[in-house]
This record gives sequence, structure tokens and C-alpha cells, in this order.
Amino acid sequence: MVGNLLLRGMIAGAVASILVFAFAHTFGEPLVDQAIAFEEAAATAAGEAAEPEIVSRATQAGIGLFTGVMAYGIAVGGLFALAFAFVHGRFSKLSARGTAAVIALAAFVAIILVPGIKYPANPPAVGNPDTIGVRTELFFLMIVVSVGALVAAVAFARNLAVRFGIWNGSIIAGIAYIVFIGAVQYLLPPINEVPENYSAAVLWSFRTTSLGMHVILWSVLAVVFGFLAEKRLETRSPVGRPAFR
Repeated sequence: MVGNLLLRGMIAGAVASILVFAFAHTFGEPLVDQAIAFEEAAATAAGEAAEPEIVSRATQAGIGLFTGVMAYGIAVGGLFALAFAFVHGRFSKLSARGTAAVIALAAFVAIILVPGIKYPANPPAVGNPDTIGVRTELFFLMIVVSVGALVAAVAFARNLAVRFGIWNGSIIAGIAYIVFIGAVQYLLPPINEVPENYSAAVLWSFRTTSLGMHVILWSVLAVVFGFLAEKRLETRSPVGRPAFR
């Protein structure tokens, strides 16, 4: 059963990746071109020699982008399916589609939204190459903390639900999660390496486009996988019995 769900998760990830690629190619790549143009102009003004183009921009924006997005989407889809197989039927009475939607929303908040608030995505020409290691470590630290805090908040909400009810317990746990994440983000060092003369419009558009790509990925993944998983579980479950345990 888990292997079958895993396959469906990878299929859902592939479907989502096609839409993400179309969005990124249409709205994201022109912003990357503008960022590269700024970077090249800054290098020329500083008297630096132009770096040789190892991979053409056409390849990067085409097959390169498609391959990267597809590999990422399929991997995420597989992990999503494993999370679904572990959660569904064990912690709630939600349907397969409902469980998929909740997992996708929680993953988007913990893995994408929260880390992105502290350390948002940056286009080319933004960031010091000498600090890339530190920036990467801080970003992944924020992801680990966010995911861990979300898991703790869910457990906290379940305990509170016994005394205060599901709704009130969820609100209290949600507030605790927000307060904790706010404190962590306040304590972690900020990173601001945007050049003073960099276009604010390009920076803002790039970050919102990057966020939009993830919104598409997780939304489509939840819808497609929820549909596929529900159909599969319905064919495996006798009438009146839980679909998956």
C-alpha cells in the first residue's frame, strides 16, 4: 500500500512540476535576465572581466529549469506520500483529500513561508559569494526549527484538546507556535546583502514569483495526490471500515 501511495505521490509531484515550470519560465526567467544584466553592468563598471558562460541562458531557462523543477517536484511528491501514509487514519478522521490538504498547508507554512520570512529568496547579483555557506546553514536551520516547532505545536494542540476542545486547543497551540517562531527569527542574525542601487521592483517581483512557484507546487500536489489517494483507498477498503491504518 505504501509503495502504491509513493508512486501516486511522485505522479502528483510530476504534474505539479509541469505547472511550476510553466509559471517559472513565464514569470521568473525574465526577472533572472534582468538580475544578470545588473550583475554584468556592475562588473563592467568595476573593470572586472566577464565570466565565461559555461551553460547558455537558453539551456538554463529551458531544459535546465525543467529538469531541476521536475526532479524537485517528484522528490517532494514522494516525501509527501510517505508523510500521508504515516498520518492518514492515525491522528484524525479526515478523508484522504482532507489529510492531503492539511499536510500540504502545514508543509508550505513550515518549510517555505516561515523560513522565507526571515531569509527570502534572492535573484542573481544579490548576496556575497563569501557568505553563501553561512546563509545556507542559517536557512536550513530555520527550516529545521520551523518543522520541529510545528510538530510540537500539533502534539500540544492534541493535549489541549482534551481540556479545552479541538478548536480552542488548536488556537492556543497556533499562538504558541507563532510566538516561538517570532522569538527564533528575532534571535537569528539578519542577512541583508542587497546592493544599494538594486532595483526594488525586480527584487520584490522575484521573491513573490518564487513564493508563487511554491504555492502552485503544494496546492497542485495536495489536489492531485488527494484525488489519486482517495481513489486508491476506496478500492482497497471494505464498506464501513477505515480506508487506511
